[in-house]
Amino acid sequence: MDTSPAVILIVAAVAVAVVAMLVATVVLFVKVFRTRALLREAGLPLSNRAAYWGALIYVVSPVDLLPDPVYLDDIGVLLLALRSLHAASAGAAAHVQGRERKGSRTRSTRPRSLGSP
Repeated sequence: MDTSPAVILIVAAVAVAVVAMLVATVVLFVKVFRTRALLREAGLPLSNRAAYWGALIYVVSPVDLLPDPVYLDDIGVLLLALRSLHAASAGAAAHVQGRERKGSRTRSTRPRSLGSP
C-alpha cells in the first residue's frame, strides 16, 4: 500500500480539525452547564431557560444536523444558548439595579422622623 505524504498530511489535518472542534464543543458545553447558577439567581423567563436546556439536550443527543465528526452544529447551538442567556441575565441585572436605585432614592428623599434611629 503506497501512502503518499499528501494523503498523510490531509488525514492529519482532518484529525486536528476534528479534535479542535471537539475541544471547542466541550468547553462551550461546560460554560453553558455552569450558567445554571445564573438561571437560578436571575429569575430568567421560561424561554431563556428552555434555550439553555434545549442546547444541553441537543449536544448530548445522538440526533444531529451534521454528522458527529463535524461539531459545528453543536458549537452553534451552544453559542446561541450562551448569547441568549447572557442577554437575558444582563437584562435581569439591569432590572434589579433599576429597582434598587428606585428604592434607594425613595429612602433617601423621605424625611426621617425625630424618634427613628
